[in-house]
Amino acid sequence: MKIIAGNSNRPLAEAISAYLDIPLTKASMRRFSDMEVFVEIQENVRGEDVFVIQSTSSPTNDNLMELLISIDALRRGSARRITAVIPYFGYARQDRKTGSRTPITAKLVANLVTSAGADRVLTMDLHAGQIQGFFDIPTDNLIASPVLTPDIEEKFDDVNSLVMVSPDVGGVVRARAIAKRIGDGVDLAIIDKRREKAGVSEVMNVIGDVKGKHCIMVDDIVDSAGTLCNAAGALKEMGALSVHAYVVHGVLSGGAVARVADSALESLVITDSICTTEAVKKSKNIRQLSVAPLIGEAIKRIAEERSVSALFK
Repeated sequence: MKIIAGNSNRPLAEAISAYLDIPLTKASMRRFSDMEVFVEIQENVRGEDVFVIQSTSSPTNDNLMELLISIDALRRGSARRITAVIPYFGYARQDRKTGSRTPITAKLVANLVTSAGADRVLTMDLHAGQIQGFFDIPTDNLIASPVLTPDIEEKFDDVNSLVMVSPDVGGVVRARAIAKRIGDGVDLAIIDKRREKAGVSEVMNVIGDVKGKHCIMVDDIVDSAGTLCNAAGALKEMGALSVHAYVVHGVLSGGAVARVADSALESLVITDSICTTEAVKKSKNIRQLSVAPLIGEAIKRIAEERSVSALFK
């Protein structure tokens, strides 16, 4: 098989390549003077099983176009099968109509990836599970809990002192799944919030007993970090001993890193599904875990026509 890395997250692609012990395929991805994207695959891919690794993170539109053009170049180069490996699937938050005359952009992007020539998609922790159904090609949605759970168990010896917290009602399934992996003694709490507009939220209530407990908030995406920071403050007011957050995709746009640093959060743990900025690297209370072994093993299983779901049993 062949592995091609886009420019969105080169370190992750190199880590996956090292895990599989397969060198990255030589490819040139550059811009014309007017910023049009040009992709040239510099090795023969005829009849090959090719995996294109590209997160559609910021700059979202540039990285998305780079992915689509790479897939088209591979299709025209007669690759046998093309798998779009999208560790972070951008536009996933626009998965339904939230008002009159608004788009369902997640479906549009799924159509674009399919039309470009991808034969299957490998992604991780989609914002909503139904997005898998937006694709008309096989789609594997990995979950990062096998990476997050061991770190939680290592940091907290007494599971009975933990409470798994969902920052909203929609994330209850994710929080419950991680709590189940850790042990039966882990309780569950939910943050009841109201969102007046995108990117702005207000904590209304905490459902569950968190007094005298170490709270672990789990979520799929942290963008502005407003929800996490507000929730952390509310949990501390309710008597929580400490508040930590484990989030799969660290978008951390704008002043999010500074907001986390000034909040009640003792630590924020993210994965390398999105390439980290210098601000994140310098932050004292933000850590990063690698999902390269998880994605690498999934790629290996797809290439060998073996079960991917068995990774999570």
